[in-house]
Amino acid sequence: MIGVLLSFGFVFIIIGIATVFDSLNIFNDEGSRKFIHIGVANWWIVAMFVFQPEEYFLAIIPPATFIVLNYLSYRFDLVKSMERDEKSQNDLGTVWYAVSLFIITFVAFYSRSLSEAHWLYHPTALSIGALSILAMGYGDGLGAVLGQHIKSPKLYKNKSLAGSLTMFIATLIIGVVLFPALWVLMILIALIATVIELWTPKGLDNLSVPLILFIVLMVIL
Repeated sequence: MIGVLLSFGFVFIIIGIATVFDSLNIFNDEGSRKFIHIGVANWWIVAMFVFQPEEYFLAIIPPATFIVLNYLSYRFDLVKSMERDEKSQNDLGTVWYAVSLFIITFVAFYSRSLSEAHWLYHPTALSIGALSILAMGYGDGLGAVLGQHIKSPKLYKNKSLAGSLTMFIATLIIGVVLFPALWVLMILIALIATVIELWTPKGLDNLSVPLILFIVLMVIL
């Protein structure tokens, strides 16, 4: 339960910092969203240290809670630093973010807790989860920020070459750090993440990027 409290504390600190920066006009609305987007992804690193694999039933409590809280914030505009001024029915990115965290947390921790005789057992499931979540956080987050500030050709709709290159490079770096012996495979994984992010409609990439990467890595490895 200490791990659960630390998890909530970590996420609320990230949101609190973004809210303060937003109120001081250090960030604009989109900047505060991306700060939270990138910062919360690091929760996975916290989870790997504070939860044992067999404690998957505790590890899923924070992301499950934030599915509800993020929807309430979207619906009633509770946390200004998380929400856009102009909303659409499809702008549920923060909710899909928490859904991805919930699914990957459950599967990764649960599969790591099983005995080697079980078909779902995976010794590196937590590292695969880390790559999937951090690629979403850093790749998509930094890609959106740099894509807006660096002039480059548009590739698809509002997605720019600079943003896609940032997504590719960020995912590749994370992949090589986590799986240094598989750097050639990580080039392919980074390319897959970039293509998924490029073609996925706005907001849904918080669901498609981490889940597809997680499935692909679990199958390949």
